[in-house]
Amino acid sequence: MEIKELRKLSDADLMKKIKETKEELFTKRMQQANGTLEKPVQLRELRRDVARMKTILKEREISGGVK
Repeated sequence: MEIKELRKLSDADLMKKIKETKEELFTKRMQQANGTLEKPVQLRELRRDVARMKTILKEREISGGVK
C-alpha cells in the first residue's frame, strides 16, 4: 500500500490494517514452512507495510495530532 494512502487513514483504521496485515503475514509464514509459498518476497513486503503503518502511528503520537 502506498504511504500517501496510509497517511489518509485514521488511527483506528491503521490499527485495523496492521492487524489484518499481521494475520496475512502469519498465513504466508505457514505457507513458507509447508513449502507452498510461491512468492517469498511477499514476506518482506508485508513486514515493511507493518513497519510503515507503525511509523505513521508513532509520528502522530509524537506530534500530538490525531487524524
